[in-house]
Amino acid sequence: MQIYSKTDKGLVREINQDACRTGMLSDSVGFAIVCDGMGGANAGDVASSTAVDAITDYITKSYRGTMGPPDLEKMAKNALESANIQLYDMALNHPDYAGMGTTAVLAILSGNSAVIAHVGDSRIYLVNDTITQLTKDHSVVQTLIESGKITPEDAKVHPRKNVITRAIGSEETVAVDLACIELKDGDILLLCTDGLTNFTEVSDITEIMKTEDLSGTPDLLIQKANQNGGGDNITVVVMSTQDSEA
Repeated sequence: MQIYSKTDKGLVREINQDACRTGMLSDSVGFAIVCDGMGGANAGDVASSTAVDAITDYITKSYRGTMGPPDLEKMAKNALESANIQLYDMALNHPDYAGMGTTAVLAILSGNSAVIAHVGDSRIYLVNDTITQLTKDHSVVQTLIESGKITPEDAKVHPRKNVITRAIGSEETVAVDLACIELKDGDILLLCTDGLTNFTEVSDITEIMKTEDLSGTPDLLIQKANQNGGGDNITVVVMSTQDSEA
């Protein structure tokens, strides 16, 4: 299995409110988490880092080697819900953290299956000969697209394109979207924040991931986003069940 990650504050923001974590639950089961925090002052930074820690802690303590995809889905859902409770309680008890929250995408690779869970507008893509978005943004513009009021092209420049409708920590409870994806040889998962997707064309992402060694793609994707303005924090994780070539 290969997992590579990188996060960067971009060229405009003063601090990085993104956070990520990767690891192995066993010799053949790996995970990755990406969060994009929101909130005033350092609250976004606190939200994303706290969520990453809480999700990691939950899955590392809960994982058992006998778990199949349904068990992993339940664990992933519970992990994000647990993080939600922790952040919501923090915001209630610390005035400086009022209104904080974070997106979260979690992927767990086990054999030829990938369990994914998400809240917010950070994304997971499946990359092979093409690129397929596996998550649906919980955002104002996605709702407008689905209602036919704007086009995907309109969404790129819409004044509310960064407004999300669901976040970890912003409400007492949170709805977590779940899916289990069957993988084929050569399939790659890409987890990222909107600092990548808002500043990099999907065609450029696909080209980099199809032509470059997997270990170097996080760096190259972040470079591309920064070349295009780097107007937000950028986080990239790539995952593949295939071992690296000798």
